[in-house]
Amino acid sequence: MTARRQFIKQLGLGGVMFGLNAVPWQSWYDDAEMTRITILHTNDVHSRIEPFPMDGSRNAGLGGAAKRAALIKKIRSEEKNVLLFDSGDIFQGTPYFNLYGGELEMKLMREMCYDAATMGNHDFDGGIEGFAKHLPAGGFDLLCANYRFENTPLQGKGKDYKVFKKEGIKIGVMGLGIELDGLVPKALYGETLYQDPIKEAERVARVLRYDEGCHYIICLSHLGYKYENNKVSDLVLAATTKEIDLILGGHTHTFLKEPTQVKNKAGRLTLVNQAGWAGIQLGRLDLFFERNKKGTCVNCKNLTIG
Repeated sequence: MTARRQFIKQLGLGGVMFGLNAVPWQSWYDDAEMTRITILHTNDVHSRIEPFPMDGSRNAGLGGAAKRAALIKKIRSEEKNVLLFDSGDIFQGTPYFNLYGGELEMKLMREMCYDAATMGNHDFDGGIEGFAKHLPAGGFDLLCANYRFENTPLQGKGKDYKVFKKEGIKIGVMGLGIELDGLVPKALYGETLYQDPIKEAERVARVLRYDEGCHYIICLSHLGYKYENNKVSDLVLAATTKEIDLILGGHTHTFLKEPTQVKNKAGRLTLVNQAGWAGIQLGRLDLFFERNKKGTCVNCKNLTIG
């Protein structure tokens, strides 16, 4: 039995395995039948440009844009297929936002080569016109499937989804935003129209799977990991949809060591991950695709930046 087939046999867990020590994945990584794609992600960075101060607190010395950029650069030097995403709340939280209105955050994201992001509620804190003004500096695609931006400064600047191609593998990525009413003053989001995220996720996921022919579907979500009530969250989204493979979340500042596995409406596993807040963590998921294009997450963990 080849190393590759031995690995696949050992996977179990319906195509999901966390951690690097369970199987000798490096021994078969060079197999021509396997494609590896590394997903990196952040959420709720909240204008944290510098590391937390060395004041003896729990987060002392952690985070910071320079250290995040260095870690991303290192991973890119080791892996040839890398995608980098953010799940919203790029803005607000330090004086840098008050001074520069989000321009600095966007320019740093361009330097790190983010591929796509969705919007969080705090990304409206400078008004929708402020976000629209600085968005081009970010260099990434804005994905918001359940926001409609007609008659706003963001009209024509957002997309429902984008398809990324890596060595013949199609990765479909969509974005979902949280309900703004009651959370953000209407003067800041203007005529932005919020639509049901579950219905929109199902609609876009079907397009990605069956019209675009995507092998793996990712949702960048700012809905929040979970709530005590029945409010829509990432765990609810995962359980009530059929086609999403991975949800990269935000809003609730949830620190996870590894993704949560949720059985979806079709009986398959959907992964839900979130990487804390303030740039303290960088989420990393290494996906492997065999010739049949079925994606398997082998190394799924959040890396502390410090």
